Amino acid sequence: MSLPRAIVVGAGIGGLTAAVALHRRGWRVTVLERAPALEPVGAGIAVAPNAQRALDVLELGDAVRALAAFSGTGGLRTPRGRWVSRTTGEAAAARFDGPVVLAHRAELVHLLVDALPEGTIRTGTTVTGVAPGAPGGAPAEVTAGRETAEAELLVAADGIHSRTRATLFPDHPGLAYAGFTAWRFVADAPPEGYVPHETWGRGRLWGTTPLTEGRVYCYATAVTPPGEHAPDDERAELRRLFGDWHQPVPRLLDAVAPGAVLRGDVHTLAAPLPALHRGRVALLGDAAHPMTPNLGQGGCQAIEDAVVLARLATADGELAAYTERRLARTTMVAHRSGRIARLTTWSSGPAVAARTLLFGAGRLLGPTAALRTLDGIADWRPPRADDPN
Repeated sequence: MSLPRAIVVGAGIGGLTAAVALHRRGWRVTVLERAPALEPVGAGIAVAPNAQRALDVLELGDAVRALAAFSGTGGLRTPRGRWVSRTTGEAAAARFDGPVVLAHRAELVHLLVDALPEGTIRTGTTVTGVAPGAPGGAPAEVTAGRETAEAELLVAADGIHSRTRATLFPDHPGLAYAGFTAWRFVADAPPEGYVPHETWGRGRLWGTTPLTEGRVYCYATAVTPPGEHAPDDERAELRRLFGDWHQPVPRLLDAVAPGAVLRGDVHTLAAPLPALHRGRVALLGDAAHPMTPNLGQGGCQAIEDAVVLARLATADGELAAYTERRLARTTMVAHRSGRIARLTTWSSGPAVAARTLLFGAGRLLGPTAALRTLDGIADWRPPRADDPN
């Protein structure tokens, strides 16, 4: 018998993980990516223990753990540099049975691409139409230019502005602006001496994370109207917003080229989707449940989605079990991340002072206090092989 066919739309972290997972379970997989080449943006990704365990199913977990660049102390600071709270990699590993691995996105992409058969990924291919098909009936159809292809399963991993989501759920209200924009860059700076931290100010946030190979990943957010851009360049904008904050913030801004800073408004869904599937089409990652970056779980939840989908998908196209397994969980993670995001947007002096006191009190409870936001998230485990569901 011929292998069941799966088409994955989008070659981001979630789409590539789904392709590997489906390939490992005997599907004939094609990945359609609209970009002309797989060139991951210059950004980092946090791979928490829940995502690492999902990647263990694909025998890639240890390779990701090997990318870890730091296992010491990190925490939360004020713009003047005072430590508000601290935690340790050892505390995270003890609480969640594994550390959080901070890696360059390109490193994870390369691991996933190398796990796929040659010719699986077709770049420069823009999907212009989708027909969802029906479980047990017509296959799903994908149109790209003048070509149409059929598959027993279509995986929509086409990102936060997913055309597939809009096609499947035309009455859904769509995206909502989260109230702030984000910047990201990777600087060539020796990571020795750089301690992972976030610094929270009035409506602004800065994060520094050491990576491997002499690089440091930096990210920042600020409350701004949507759609704005710097009048000169985004590095100059970051200097205006963060240039007088504690070191190493100014030093890292000096280490990056003006054109290497990425900027993007942060959006979430105005309401959860009614389901993560329709017909033979399953949505995953940002196409299904975009969330704020404050828990570092966007990519992790996409990886979870992919492994669970591959475990549950069958050639007859019935995907209700996938929605049942993933919708409530991803909605919970998105809501929790959104609550933390709202804390970072506070700008009044009294509110920020109260926030600092609150997190400072958590410091008295030990290094595990800051990790509680990941309880019920980072301790997730994938379905067992003998799980009938």
